[in-house]
Amino acid sequence: MDGAPRDTTWRAGLFRPAWPSRVRKDPAYIVLLAAGAVALTVVAATAPQDVLRWAGDPEGGAPFVQADPARPDELVGLDVEIAALFARVLGRRPEFLNITFTSIDQSIARGDADVGMSGIEDTPTRRATLAVTLPYYEFREVLSVRDADAPRLRTLADLKGKTVGTLGGTIAYEILLRAEREYGLRAVSYEDDVHPYSDLVLGRVDAVLLDNVLAERRHGATQGFTIQPQTVAIGHYVGILAPTSAPLRDRLNGILRDAMRDGTLERTFRKWNVWNDDQPAFFAKVLAAEAVPPFVVQGGLDTPASVATLSRWDAAARYFPSLLRASAVTIVLSCLAMALAVAIGVLIATGRVYGGRLSRAALTGYVELIRGTPILLQLFVLYYGLAAAVRLPAFVAALLGLALNYAAYESEIYRSALEAVPVGQLEAARTLGLSERQVLTLIRAPQAFRFALAPMTNDFVAMLKDSSLVSVLTVLELTKQTQIFATNLGSWVIPGALCAGLYLAMSLPLAALARRLEQRWKVT
Repeated sequence: MDGAPRDTTWRAGLFRPAWPSRVRKDPAYIVLLAAGAVALTVVAATAPQDVLRWAGDPEGGAPFVQADPARPDELVGLDVEIAALFARVLGRRPEFLNITFTSIDQSIARGDADVGMSGIEDTPTRRATLAVTLPYYEFREVLSVRDADAPRLRTLADLKGKTVGTLGGTIAYEILLRAEREYGLRAVSYEDDVHPYSDLVLGRVDAVLLDNVLAERRHGATQGFTIQPQTVAIGHYVGILAPTSAPLRDRLNGILRDAMRDGTLERTFRKWNVWNDDQPAFFAKVLAAEAVPPFVVQGGLDTPASVATLSRWDAAARYFPSLLRASAVTIVLSCLAMALAVAIGVLIATGRVYGGRLSRAALTGYVELIRGTPILLQLFVLYYGLAAAVRLPAFVAALLGLALNYAAYESEIYRSALEAVPVGQLEAARTLGLSERQVLTLIRAPQAFRFALAPMTNDFVAMLKDSSLVSVLTVLELTKQTQIFATNLGSWVIPGALCAGLYLAMSLPLAALARRLEQRWKVT
């Protein structure tokens, strides 16, 4: 070995290196070791306490949480500044955790972060399942319609037979679900607050119900719609903490009250252009320690009931019919998409086996393009990217997206199955005078289908699960409906079990049928 040798000794059955004496006696070395030990001790002792971890979603999260346009690696927003205020007063360093908006509640409940803030609404479910801070901003749920419809579509009651979009898992969505029964409109759930307004301008929906903060921000960037002045509901933004974090919640409440008194919150809201005439009276109410309700619904609708106040099984019984309807959407969509994928896949595989050089190159390019890009991106391109030229309905776009994606994979299965048929059989058939078409339809295709049956079944089961992605196109399938159920219930246990059971009920019969066919066609 290079350098000075070292001796070793065995003590208590353990191998312990004894470093050379000149190293052991070096004062600088000893000081370095001591400093390192102290530093590690300090870090270990202080790391859990000197960081305030907070969760949010910067995707479409302005003005709450967003990437700084000048420095995309940094976050800005009113909730970013409130989190920094919390950390500064607590003597901690803020640390951001990027969590999908619909998963923030669950992430906070399991302890991934200390507090969640991303324009989070105060709801009965959150009050029942989490530690909720006092409200720090009051908003109004407002209706947006196209400019041409503004004179006649002013309230929810005017939207009978119309389609209204909003964010899923929000107060607005709960209001629309009740308005479906009360007024006969159709509620559509979106994953973000950008596409509802773009679809409104394009004519895919007739109105959008969201809070005034989001509506006014989108109105500044998108022209063609009007925000109606009537208030449909009043709500509040809050921070959420785990149920066991009540002491920290109380400290944050004190910070918020102080920020209301000294004008810190007002300056923050003015900076982000969300301060309005509603806030002074709201601040006064909070500082007077009056009970601030989660939200107040106006315009004739009852206050939306929360399933969190019901027993878990009563809530499951209430939501199960909607899960069954969503399952029907999933199975119909999957069956139609798989049938189309099989048809397109057969054509692609046949073209790649029997086609000329140009057609083979084009088909191979298609397969590689589809396999090399995410299905989610393909769905967005079909529905949103092509909207300027072709406005596909959401279900049609979902059907085409799944079919075109799986057709690429199916074609590879069929191509390999066709090429797996022994060449000797094909030559024998040709020798007997069969045409190439007869060879394909009578000899090659039947055997190839038997080879392809198992992977086809696997792909269909996979499509049943991948159909959950079409919720980004406002198609309310099983997984999306389960997510809404879980958000309103404040727990994934029962909704997740019901969802898994329904998926198994759809996929297991198909797998059993495929096994029977395999046994029937097995070569002995």
